[in-house]
Amino acid sequence: MILTNYHTHTHFCDGLEAPEVMVQEAIAKGFSILGFSGHTVHPFASDWHIPVDKLSDYVAEINRLKEKYQGQIEILCGFEADYLPPLSGPAQGPYRDFGADYLIGSTHYLITSTGCFTVDDSAKNVAAGIAAHFNGDGKKTVQAYFAAQREMISKGGFEILGHADVIRRRNGELNFFDEEAQWYKDEIEETAKVIAASGVIVEINTGGMARKNTTTPYPSPYFLSLLAKAGVPVTINSDVHNSGYMDYAFAEARQAAWDAGYREITYLTKVEGKLTRKTTALKL
Repeated sequence: MILTNYHTHTHFCDGLEAPEVMVQEAIAKGFSILGFSGHTVHPFASDWHIPVDKLSDYVAEINRLKEKYQGQIEILCGFEADYLPPLSGPAQGPYRDFGADYLIGSTHYLITSTGCFTVDDSAKNVAAGIAAHFNGDGKKTVQAYFAAQREMISKGGFEILGHADVIRRRNGELNFFDEEAQWYKDEIEETAKVIAASGVIVEINTGGMARKNTTTPYPSPYFLSLLAKAGVPVTINSDVHNSGYMDYAFAEARQAAWDAGYREITYLTKVEGKLTRKTTALKL
C-alpha cells in the first residue's frame, strides 16, 4: 500500500527539526507522499503555532523542498488550523491565500465565559483547565469538546479532521470521564453522524501513542467502528514532531482500521495541479 503522512510538524511551530530533515526521513522510510501541517490560528499565535510573520517563510520553504525532491517524494504544503470561535477557524482563515494544498481542522481549545484552555496539554494544565472553566466537571468538559468539534466540522473548509478524540489524551492519568459511559458513547455517535454528513477524511492518528499517553490511536476503536459503518474515509497520520517517529505505530493503526471494518485507506495527491482523493488497499 502507498505510505503517506499528512500530519507533520517542524521547527516552524512546535516540531523539533527542519522540514528538510522530515523529508529525508520520509524518503528513507519509503513514503510516497509527505504533507506538512504547521500549527496555525490566524491571525494569532501561541508559542506552539507558526508566528504570523513566518507563515510566508514556512510556505516558501515547503515549496522549495517540493522542487528539490521532485521525483523522489511528493510534498504537500498544509496547515493544522485551530478552531477558536469566533476569532479563527479553518473555514475563515486565509490559509488558501498562503498557498495551502490542504488543511487539517483540529479542536484543541475549549472556550467558556471564563476564558479558554487547550485539552491537548500537560495533565497538570488540563486538570487546571477543567477546574477553572468547568468547575471540575469532566462530563461537561467532554461534552463541550465534542460540541465545538461538531460546530467546526459543520462549518467545513478543511480536508482532514485531526485527532477526533484527543480529549482522551490525559484521561488515563486524570480519569475525568468514563469512556464506557452511555453519555460518552452518545457524544461519539452524534459526532460520527456529523462527520459522515460532511464528507471529511478522518485521520487515524498515532501521536498519542508516540507520546506514551494512549495505547490506541485516535479515534478509539469504538469511534472508528462507527465511522467505518458510516462509510467515512480515513487516512493514517503520525502527527510527527520528531523525525524518528515518522511512521510510529503505523502497523497498529492499520490493524485498528482493519478491525473497525476498513479495507482501504484514502490519500491526497496532486493530479494536474488539483488536490485529488485516491484510495489504496489496506494491507496488514
